[in-house]
Amino acid sequence: MQIVVDIESPTPLFAQLIEQVKRAVQSGAKKPGDPLPSIRQLANDLNLNNKTVAKAYRLLERDSVIQARGYRGTFVHPDAKAASLVDLNELVTAKLTNTIAALKESGATDSEIRIAFAAIMNRRES
Repeated sequence: MQIVVDIESPTPLFAQLIEQVKRAVQSGAKKPGDPLPSIRQLANDLNLNNKTVAKAYRLLERDSVIQARGYRGTFVHPDAKAASLVDLNELVTAKLTNTIAALKESGATDSEIRIAFAAIMNRRES
């Protein structure tokens, strides 16, 4: 699997990494249990900040596409093929679109929706 990022692309670099890892899993280029480069190694290879690669890896791990095994490294998750088909951004967008439409039908203004959304997003978890 060769990862290439386009710094001129409007797509964030971490999102490009996520997409390429998912594509490699879907195509079979990466199979469950296959190792991935370390965060530091991939960042060096691509001339990226470690935090960019770490963010991509964190989101891929959250989505069960990869799994970190401590000091042993990072590997393709056993359920990666199915998990790589799930797009949480698409799911969130669809749910928010439906919710906003329902709120507008109830008479809420854009401003009221934005203020409520910001307030909810700024709440600290207890």
